[in-house]
Amino acid sequence: MISDILIIGGGAAGLMAAYGATKTLPGARITILEKMPRPGRKILFTGKGRCNFTNAKPWNEFSKHIRTNPNFVKPAFFNFTPDNMIDFLERSGLETIVERGDRAFPYSHRASDVLDTIVETVLRQGVTLLTEREVEEIRPGFEVRCSNGETFGAPKLIIATGGLSYPMTGSTGDGYKWAEFFGHKLISCFPSLTAMVPRGYKVPDGSEPQMKGHINRETPMTGAGEALKGAKLKNISLTVTYDGSVTETEFGDIDFTDGGIEGPIGFQVSRKCVKTLMNGGKVAFSLDLKPGVPIEELTERVKALWNEIKNDPRTRQAKDGRGINGKEMYRILLGKLMPWDLIPGFQTWNPDILETSMRKNESRFRRNAPQRRFYDVNLELLAKTLKNWKFDIIGFVGYERCVITAGGVSTDEVVAKTMESKLREGLYFCGEILDMDCDTGGYNLQCAFSTGLLAGESAAKAISHNE
Repeated sequence: MISDILIIGGGAAGLMAAYGATKTLPGARITILEKMPRPGRKILFTGKGRCNFTNAKPWNEFSKHIRTNPNFVKPAFFNFTPDNMIDFLERSGLETIVERGDRAFPYSHRASDVLDTIVETVLRQGVTLLTEREVEEIRPGFEVRCSNGETFGAPKLIIATGGLSYPMTGSTGDGYKWAEFFGHKLISCFPSLTAMVPRGYKVPDGSEPQMKGHINRETPMTGAGEALKGAKLKNISLTVTYDGSVTETEFGDIDFTDGGIEGPIGFQVSRKCVKTLMNGGKVAFSLDLKPGVPIEELTERVKALWNEIKNDPRTRQAKDGRGINGKEMYRILLGKLMPWDLIPGFQTWNPDILETSMRKNESRFRRNAPQRRFYDVNLELLAKTLKNWKFDIIGFVGYERCVITAGGVSTDEVVAKTMESKLREGLYFCGEILDMDCDTGGYNLQCAFSTGLLAGESAAKAISHNE
């Protein structure tokens, strides 16, 4: 089967490359080869299934969230901006909404609506989309052979196969070997935007990790990990220490999941954390649950709340209020200082704050009164821990559930204004296969859409020019 432009990979970048090509050269024969039964499966996982498909920040703000070379992305960005992406979906019949942090979502908050809209628009343009076509070999002259024996050819080839993250969606790194086949240099790949695993969160299984620091997400959790799982913290400060030096502090939200520490700022620091751990370095987190309150003020506040609870009539009426109910009083105190769903985990990870002792129940004034367990709260230690809750980070979740792959085809060997290879005429790259990764918040998908559209347009213009 001969096409004008052949695209390997039907994800965000590949689909947008097809759209860009057919929009630029109507009537051109554009073929997408997708190995999975359905295209764009990874889109369905973005934004926790709600699909944060772009970020509406202008370039001077957007570019600060690109962790690799932003100058490479700049031409593609201005060729197809976040506003252009929003307009593309709106004109295709999908209502959108921009939320906190300039993050854009479909108004329905269903990722499937975004994917369906893009696929339907591409198909209406006359693109041939072939699924369950796993490419096994690319021969000189852009002759492509699939595992089912079919062969395809085209004068222009766009590789949009993605990276290694979420392999069950079809991203298994196939494109890297083809890039090397054409002489391209690969920047070492590693997981990014992934869960960071604290010491004591997972049960060590003794198995050999795929890479240094990798802890599979399916590894069972400890009781301490289970106690934290599901808790969400908003508006906190996260300070990261790399090899004993404080080098990064972020403010925002984190989530404790079955993988480890995630959420917006957890993901934001994960790139450097993963690299440090893979290189044998040490990483530590410090959470400040009350970043707007100085330690002295917080200590006084904690003491005042404790006295308020002690003097509450309900506490004083409780049987053995001074002793046996001290544990319950501590839980009430924590409820005034943090979300309720965090309390079990906080108590489990910080047992020294609640001190226990065995002594006589003095309230009974009996010489031979039996000893009872009493609970005392170290209020100063509690305040310090709220300001500096420490975790030693020993690992990270790998490609099985990371959001994005860092590394890939070196952008030094790709023309930023066209996405064409500098080494092989007619060969284009776009999306996650490139050494191009960003923070969470819609930035990665926008880069995939922008580089994809530019690759498709450039390939089509090259055909038109040759004609």
